[in-house]
Parts: sequence; structure tokens; C-alpha cells
Amino acid sequence: MAETPRIPTGIPTDLDWTRAAPEDAEGPGPWIEIAFGADGDAVYLRETSDPDNVVTTTRKKWDAFVLGVQAGEFDHFVEGV
Repeated sequence: MAETPRIPTGIPTDLDWTRAAPEDAEGPGPWIEIAFGADGDAVYLRETSDPDNVVTTTRKKWDAFVLGVQAGEFDHFVEGV
């Protein structure tokens, strides 16, 4: 019998998760998924291989992170870049 996924406490159950994967990607990943809360301020992140482990942040912090990635501020964390 398959185990029912556990929803972490305090995480809305009706989130619309979007997978960050190339359009032609196949298989289970692991991929990062993101969902935005109904209030517009909460941002939820998880990995497809561990959906019970959800990280939360604010929209303001998420937007700053995305802009930092686009600007190359995190390139030094990637080997070979």
C-alpha cells in the first residue's frame, strides 16, 4: 500500500506547485518546485524527491534572490563557472 504524503504543519494544502525544469524534461527529477501563497507574500519551495521538506520565505526575499541569480551573484557556488 502506498504511503500518503504528509503535508508539513502550516503549509497550505491547495498550493499550485510549479516545477523548475526544462520544458522537454522527463522523469521524476529531482526538480525544485515553487508555489506562491494566496496572500501574495508567502513563497514555498520544495524538491520533488522530498516534498515533505518545504522551505518558506517572503515574496520580497524571493524576488531579491532571483535578481541576484540573474546578476551572477551566486556563480561562485557552482563548480566550473
